Amino acid sequence: MLNNQRRVDLKMKKLDNTKSLLIKSEQLLRIEDHDFAMRPGFGGSALPVGIDVQVESIDSISEVNMDFTMTLYLRHYWQDDRLAFPSSSNKSRTFDARLVKKIWVPDVFFVHSKRSFIHDTTMENIMLRVFPDGNILYSVRITVTALCSMDFSSFPLDTQNCSLELESYAYNENDLMLYWKNGNDSLRTDEIVLSQFFIEDFQPSFGLAFYSSTGWYNRLYINFILRRHIFFFMLQTYFPTMLMVMLSWVSFWIDRRAVPARVSLGITTVLTMSTIITGVSASMPQVSYVKAVDIYLWASFLFVFLSVIEYAAVNYFTTVEEMKKLKNAKIPSNFDTTQAMAFDGCFHDNDIDLVSFPEVSITPTTDRNTQPRNSTISAPTEGTRLRRRNTLKYNLSFIRSNSYMIDSYSRVIFPMAYLLFNIIYWSLYA
Repeated sequence: MLNNQRRVDLKMKKLDNTKSLLIKSEQLLRIEDHDFAMRPGFGGSALPVGIDVQVESIDSISEVNMDFTMTLYLRHYWQDDRLAFPSSSNKSRTFDARLVKKIWVPDVFFVHSKRSFIHDTTMENIMLRVFPDGNILYSVRITVTALCSMDFSSFPLDTQNCSLELESYAYNENDLMLYWKNGNDSLRTDEIVLSQFFIEDFQPSFGLAFYSSTGWYNRLYINFILRRHIFFFMLQTYFPTMLMVMLSWVSFWIDRRAVPARVSLGITTVLTMSTIITGVSASMPQVSYVKAVDIYLWASFLFVFLSVIEYAAVNYFTTVEEMKKLKNAKIPSNFDTTQAMAFDGCFHDNDIDLVSFPEVSITPTTDRNTQPRNSTISAPTEGTRLRRRNTLKYNLSFIRSNSYMIDSYSRVIFPMAYLLFNIIYWSLYA
């Protein structure tokens, strides 16, 4: 029983000693003798407050919300003669957040910040160091989410310029002067590795901000340039898009009478392209201008769509030509047109016995009413006027009568056009 009583007395004595030490520190700094609601040197010239920052990490960058999250150590340097104290060893004294609440500290805030907080595990990450001559170092560990106005015109081949801005909330330039304590060396960074970006540069800068009702304020900037890694988007967007476009060209080598094969291939590539475009749009903010990836995706979608339209033209011209042959042919009495069109919706000239057709020359200067080869064609007499043929109309008529040539031309035109588009696209944006 006596032992328990002694333990309680010893514990109370330790608490009293801790309280007495805190009281001695407050008495040493003469906190109760001054009004710390006022800034140091109130009524005089502006108080210089030096700032330096050490960036610990960039936690996230959001294109959808157009913001970034950064964790940093923010350190303030100023002099307050009211906190000067005598010291034979000239050593500073370090305190935590409990003393900070009793003295004056700069009211620096982050312009355009959405959210911010001071870390408090295991205690508030605040440090106050007071030197005998009244110089003060005030350090705090903060995570802040701030706005970054991004331009996605060249996305995903873009470079973004973001900045974190610091400013005094209550004191304008007549009361408080913010400055980078060590110039360009005031901004230090740990080794930062991001998944989608490469940090090209960290640079501090200084400026002034004007508010019509309160005046001019000193503002400090933490500028950094982000260049996006393209490899992720090559794997997720560009390569699948290229493969879908090339897959749509396979239909040019499939027989034009195989309607189910060519139609199903065309519809599949169109739907896949629509899925890719929807997925990219869902991960991006709804901007009112065209992005670089939009140009590539919609141009590729156009190539896939045109490959479907190409087969529609081939099928139509083939059907028209076969219908002409059927009209000029002797159709057997036992010929079933329903059965002939059951497979692909087209008549087939091998299903019936067609009469022979005279050979037609494909030379543009040949007349449709060409005489037999053994006949003698007299040259036009002098003064005879030759009519100019409508070559375009004739060529279209020739293509309609030889619809298989559309596939032959498409095998060359589509790949060459897509290759030219890629050369122009990557030379402009890469």
